[in-house]
Amino acid sequence: MTDQTTTLTPERTRDAATIAAQNDLFRSSLGETPDLPGQIVLTQGVAALPPIEHIEVIRSVARFDTFNEDNDPHGEHDFGAFEVRGNRYFWKIDLYANDLQHGSEDPTNPKETYRILTIMLASEY
Repeated sequence: MTDQTTTLTPERTRDAATIAAQNDLFRSSLGETPDLPGQIVLTQGVAALPPIEHIEVIRSVARFDTFNEDNDPHGEHDFGAFEVRGNRYFWKIDLYANDLQHGSEDPTNPKETYRILTIMLASEY
């Protein structure tokens, strides 16, 4: 029996590529793109960092490009893990419907999708 949630049909592969490109733009611009609505959320641990480390963490998220089969099995560029000053961090992009009550029905459509990029200490996961 095939698990349809992980089967990459040509359509799903195209969708993943579109979502990845949108996620990359949103993340690398730190949410400052009018074509991809969303927001960035920092956990308490990240928000409480000293200013210089806070900047380094956010900059690391924007520059992240180390996607592989382990951290990006669906090819959507929606998760990353990295280290700054000996601390491990995660970031995650979730794709919601505009009402923020459930997932987007068409995550490839920016008019129907609101991105939330969460940055956290790995210990807060």
